[in-house]
Amino acid sequence: MASSHDHANCEHSHDSVLIPNTQPLQQLLGKMGGGGRSTPQDNGYPQLNFTPKGTQIRNIYQDRIKNFTATGQYEKVNLRSMFTSDREAGGDYVKMEVYSVPDLARPLFHEAIKNKFKPTSKGQSFGPSWSTHWFRITITVPERMKDQERVQFNWDSNSEAFVYTEDGEGVQGLTGGGERVEWIFPQSWKTDGKPHTFYVEMACNGMFGNAPGDIIQPPNPNRTFQLSQADIVAPNLEAWGLYIDFWIIGDASREFPATSWEAHAATQVCNDIVNTFIPGNQESVLKCREIAAKYIGENVSSPKVYETGTDPLVFGTGHCHIDTAWLWPFDETKRKVARSWATQCKLMDLYPEHRFTCSSAQQYKWLEKYYPKTFERVRQKVHEGKFQYIGGSWVEHDTNVPSGEGLSRQFLLGQRFFQSRFGARCQTFWLPDTFGYSAQLPQLCRLAGMTRFFTQKLSWNNINTFPHTTFNWISLDGSQVLCHMPPSETYTAEAHFGDVKRSMEKHKSLDQDNTSLLVFGKGDGGGGPTMEQIEKLRRCRGMSDKTGLLPRVHMGNSVDDFFDRLEKKEAGGDKFVTWYGELYFELHRGTYTTQSNNKKSNRRAEIMMRDLEMLATYASIRVPTFTYPKQDIDDMWEDICLMHFHDCLPGTCIEMVYRDTDRLYATLFKKGKDIIKRATDALGLTNTPDAGTQAVVMNTHGWKRTEVIKVPRQVAAANYSQAADNDTVYAVAECDAYGLGSPATVLSSGAAVTAKKADDSSYVIQNDLLKATVSNGIVTSLIFLPQNREVIPKGRKAGQLVMFDDQPLYWQAWDVEVYHTETRKELNPGSVSILEAGPVRAALLVETQISENSWIKTTISLEAAIGGAGTYLAFDSEIEWRETMKFLKVEFPVDVVNTEATYETQYGAIRRPTHYNTTWDMAKFEVCCHKWADLSEHGFGVSILNDCKYGFATAGNTMRLSLIRSPKAPDGNADMGRHSFRYAMYPHSGAVGESTVHTASDFNNPLQVYHSRYGADTARAQDFLNTVSVQKESSIILDVVKRGEDDEAISVGGLPIRKGSSIILRMYESLGGRASTVLRTKLPVKAVYKTNILEDDLEEIKFSEIEINGTAYHEICVSLRAFEVQTIRLQL
Repeated sequence: MASSHDHANCEHSHDSVLIPNTQPLQQLLGKMGGGGRSTPQDNGYPQLNFTPKGTQIRNIYQDRIKNFTATGQYEKVNLRSMFTSDREAGGDYVKMEVYSVPDLARPLFHEAIKNKFKPTSKGQSFGPSWSTHWFRITITVPERMKDQERVQFNWDSNSEAFVYTEDGEGVQGLTGGGERVEWIFPQSWKTDGKPHTFYVEMACNGMFGNAPGDIIQPPNPNRTFQLSQADIVAPNLEAWGLYIDFWIIGDASREFPATSWEAHAATQVCNDIVNTFIPGNQESVLKCREIAAKYIGENVSSPKVYETGTDPLVFGTGHCHIDTAWLWPFDETKRKVARSWATQCKLMDLYPEHRFTCSSAQQYKWLEKYYPKTFERVRQKVHEGKFQYIGGSWVEHDTNVPSGEGLSRQFLLGQRFFQSRFGARCQTFWLPDTFGYSAQLPQLCRLAGMTRFFTQKLSWNNINTFPHTTFNWISLDGSQVLCHMPPSETYTAEAHFGDVKRSMEKHKSLDQDNTSLLVFGKGDGGGGPTMEQIEKLRRCRGMSDKTGLLPRVHMGNSVDDFFDRLEKKEAGGDKFVTWYGELYFELHRGTYTTQSNNKKSNRRAEIMMRDLEMLATYASIRVPTFTYPKQDIDDMWEDICLMHFHDCLPGTCIEMVYRDTDRLYATLFKKGKDIIKRATDALGLTNTPDAGTQAVVMNTHGWKRTEVIKVPRQVAAANYSQAADNDTVYAVAECDAYGLGSPATVLSSGAAVTAKKADDSSYVIQNDLLKATVSNGIVTSLIFLPQNREVIPKGRKAGQLVMFDDQPLYWQAWDVEVYHTETRKELNPGSVSILEAGPVRAALLVETQISENSWIKTTISLEAAIGGAGTYLAFDSEIEWRETMKFLKVEFPVDVVNTEATYETQYGAIRRPTHYNTTWDMAKFEVCCHKWADLSEHGFGVSILNDCKYGFATAGNTMRLSLIRSPKAPDGNADMGRHSFRYAMYPHSGAVGESTVHTASDFNNPLQVYHSRYGADTARAQDFLNTVSVQKESSIILDVVKRGEDDEAISVGGLPIRKGSSIILRMYESLGGRASTVLRTKLPVKAVYKTNILEDDLEEIKFSEIEINGTAYHEICVSLRAFEVQTIRLQL
């Protein structure tokens, strides 16, 4: 209880609390020894508080932060109001004239400026889609702008554009629509007071073509584009700097964990900036930047921000993904390359830390040809180490559909180009946007001198999440490459705070390594990194060093630097996880089928090139007057590889692209036909019969084969067993490996095939190997007579055409979704008739009306079983296709049990599940195959052959070949019209083996009829075809015979030549087991080398000399491991 004395000594105040007199206590404590407390001191903390302060409501303050830089009702009073210090567009300062190019032509600079220009002005509209308009612009910078920190020209035609200097050098690409609209002209212009002239080439297309809204819809041919900006502008660089500061700190406020002090601190910094800012007051902008520096550091406007000596985790590299064709044609890509790469060269001058990575030798070649000044600028930046070519391939190609040799030529062409122009090959295969990755790619990469692989597309999987970021990817033969998939999950990152943050959060390989690549820049349609993106990364780095929590990003290194460090880590014992086999992409499965005529042309071209190169090689070596057409062959392969591009060959481009590829293929086939004719003429064969010639067939394959062919009636005279049509008769031709054969038009007795009507609705086609019953136009029975085994399960039907609804979630040309099989509908044939009754060939014609506008005619045929002929039941189809979002397939149920089916892939075969045990199994409901797919059990199997199809599915014991689709975007007429294709059922004894591989190859490359003079000419031609022969049949396929790239008499590549002549032989093991064979030649071989696919000598191989009938031969023993690809050079 307080005494009256105590109470009397209390001081009272209206606005203070009672403070007791503590003197007696102090005295008491002072008398005490140790253990007492010292006298409390006033530390200045206010005792009184009558000012309430509430907690911040997070979402309200987040919205306030957003409004500070937002467009809309506040932009005249927020930071945006200070972006521009001055602007001038008046006629005294900006004068413009235009030349509108007719006929949608795209003239180059020196052609365009010769034409008549007429006055024009801002606000005018230009069109139509895909047209080009050249502007001649003369500007005079106003006197009042001379002291501005920077003055630039802003151009926005809401379309792509390209700025040229007066002497014709392209210097700056412009995107339009408010993005990348500035050209920083020489700053001497702002003070000299003189008029200066330059040009702008305006392309009437956006960055993503001319679609009406949704970018994948077919382009609108009648778009116009309004010129909304053509101004001299002085930007407020400090305001722009604050904009980037605020952007990144605001992202930290929103995206750092809400429980972290870093997120809350970011919110307070942003709030302080908003409170400090005064519209129109430059001093307030500077103060705001000082506030920002408390969170992101002081060097964020300089490359010094990266010079802290701290270890980074995220390595940024600029990139510009330019689809070589997609929503625009090839010709527009040529301009996109020039616009994009000129812009990046300019950025390298502005930002010393900027490194830019770009692939595709084809794009570099276009730049060299059409924009030589820009190419030299790129070459300069390459030598400075800032512009980094990468990838080693001709284009960023599809890897599902091209043949093995097609993939090899991608690397051969690409690596040779890069080496010839820049002095070195690529070390890293770069393929970020392709729709799945062949199981043989790691082996081919290693054979092309590359040990690393970069991609990211599997992040798009829509069923399973791929489990690795950095890993060793292992090929079918055991070869490996070190693979990295950026955890930011994009190749077109915007360099946002979130991109850097995800580089750690989504990293799946942290047990092995915690670093990653961040690949940033505008892409797909080109453009590449922007100033804004580079500035954002500077802030991110500053934040990491100043505040922490965000992974530390670094600029200034190359992609190869990144992989160098990973490889050293692996070499040091820190092993990365492994992935064996294909990198199957769980999306875009429709790309195995879309644009079927384009895929057919690709198959034809690849097969033609095989024969063409072999014949031209032998002719050039054996016939002195024949010159190997090296330049023509290179040009043809370049066009084939161009059309391998990962939107072109898969079928996901606009219609304009496929009209271009139609023309390219037509030219290619014409040129190929001419070269083959010249080569066969040199070998003593001709296409035209006369009285002094005999018909012969030529086998360019390494095994004996027998086929039914057509020969002119005049060859057979009156001696033939069966006519084919008015001009030809059927003949049976037997050929040895790499040999000639004489067609027999009269069958020996007992070797016939027949077609007979069994009852009102059934027909039977039979030879000595197969007996097929066709009921109501469908195969209801197929007996494999050597085993007396029924191939088709009871009650099932083979050759059944089935239709599916085909409406994927979004990507029409790309996708077929898992639910499409739920809409299965069988098509019922309308009529069946005997087309040919035998004895050489028997055939039924089945006609089916698909819909009111679509029909298909299928010829089911069987040949006489002579030699190797008559082993399969063939289906030849002609179709008129006029459907909308439908998918046509053909089914083959077979009485075979296996949990895996086998599919031909490049240089080998791959097994995939026939069941849906897991989501990984189910995801492969549609897969890619090449010439054959097989389902076998012990002792028996069935192969399905095709001549131009790639989509396939095996579910249980039902094998299903995909025939044709009808998506409506981005090509509204995709696959509409007439098509023809072939497929076949090939039952066989035993598991899948050499017979399937050989028969499928023969099915795709039928024997060709030639004519030769009797006697010496025929023997001479036979001898030429045996220039190199395979003496022992095995699973090894001799796939390519060609001349050496650098042979001194033919080299055109700009690389060092090799004296003498050489022949390149490329072979592969096709079935998955170690195999050996013997190669024989009577050429004057001096040495034999094992090489890579770039034809570098790896090791010398011993060879032996033998004599046969007085002729000297050389033999080379070859051994390959399972699925190995091996290249040999015979030095002559």
